[in-house]
Amino acid sequence: MNTAILLATTARILSQFRHDRRTVALMVLMPSLLLILLRFVFNSDQAFSRAAPALLAVFPFAIMFIVTSITTLRERTTATLERLMTMPMGKLDLLFGYALAFGIVALVQVLVAVGISLTWLGLEIGGSVWLLVVIAGLDALLGTALGLFASAFARTEFQAVQFMPLFVMPQVLLCGLFAPREAMTPVLEWLSNVMPLSYAVDALTAVTTSSDITGELVRNLAIVAACGLLALVLGAVTLRRRTP
Repeated sequence: MNTAILLATTARILSQFRHDRRTVALMVLMPSLLLILLRFVFNSDQAFSRAAPALLAVFPFAIMFIVTSITTLRERTTATLERLMTMPMGKLDLLFGYALAFGIVALVQVLVAVGISLTWLGLEIGGSVWLLVVIAGLDALLGTALGLFASAFARTEFQAVQFMPLFVMPQVLLCGLFAPREAMTPVLEWLSNVMPLSYAVDALTAVTTSSDITGELVRNLAIVAACGLLALVLGAVTLRRRTP
């Protein structure tokens, strides 16, 4: 990778965000608005604190996936990627530049969601606030990486949206949000164990319930980070210049 090209790509994407305020508002504010809604649905600090760790994983992950996949596909269908790839730019330069730009927005998204949860919605945590932010940020980056990967297989924005049930919904259903993973049938538990969102939820739950940094917590963080990196590499391998 070339650092100068990577940073130039990041700067270009961030410049585009400045002129697309609705997309930025969707990415930054939507997880917080959904958390606020669910807080009043639960109508209990205790119930919200039990569900909040999983929600802090699910909402940024899902929103970053759909926005990233559609944005990348749009760049390909308008031949922007084709023009960029005529330059001395590697695929990893391009995808990591996208990941860095979306990662900056994801960090703002997570900071807003965590801040509102802790100050207004009554979320109580036993561990470090900054570790909570780091884990939620890694989870949002995972959604970004999977969105970049999924965009390579879509030809239209509608098809990109259709990948959400394939990449996102099974992970949401099996991550432990609705039922403990160990209480699932063996097949579903096995599927849950190979889905990275499950480890993000486990890590966030551990931080909210304990201040200890255990080996299991470090392992879960490593798995989430490794899956995000793998998705970016696979995205570079499958990236096409344009959509036929």
